Amino acid sequence: MAVFLNTDTWARREAFDHFRGFDKPYFDVCVRLDAAPLKSAAAACGASFTLASHFVALRLANLHEPFRYRLEGGRVRIHAAVNGSTTVLRDDESFGFATLQHTTDFAAFCAQGNAAMAAVRSRQRPFEPDIDEAALVHFTTLPWLHFTSLSHARNWRCEDSVPKIAFGRLQPDGDRLWLPFAVEVHHALMDGLHLGHYVQDVEAALQQPGPWLGSQ
Repeated sequence: MAVFLNTDTWARREAFDHFRGFDKPYFDVCVRLDAAPLKSAAAACGASFTLASHFVALRLANLHEPFRYRLEGGRVRIHAAVNGSTTVLRDDESFGFATLQHTTDFAAFCAQGNAAMAAVRSRQRPFEPDIDEAALVHFTTLPWLHFTSLSHARNWRCEDSVPKIAFGRLQPDGDRLWLPFAVEVHHALMDGLHLGHYVQDVEAALQQPGPWLGSQ
């Protein structure tokens, strides 16, 4: 049964009413995070850095309730959990979308994610995401660019309130490994405070990845 937020008693009701009618109601941030500890922890687990970074970002999106809010018929639906949809490059330079199922088990996440990505590369999956489009976080990776800003494609004809997250090219800097990390969200559903807390938690998890990956 779908659960909806009571916007009549929501402390953000005025902001919700203000921003939901905007032509462009999205705002975004782009930061660089030190991913050296996460990359090392992923390697120790025999896992890819790509899946490790997606796992942390998706786990925290589920822990921060505003990232599970979606506009639906003018109301705010609260999804119990959201999965990830990420871009996968094929050998012919086309791409498709792989669904990453939310779980607290990193090994299970990697097994499902590797299988999903392989299916996209071999064109065993359709181009479109295969589950509820709203119950997703959209991910993309641009490993060719150490970007400092990013914008996303949006469908203006629908209530597109899905958060979009992008990872860029890693840049070595002494003991650090800088990762561009961009997050775009709907301003009717959250503010800078909520986005800031999310990014701070991602930053902390990248510095202390062991508890998240189950490696310590």
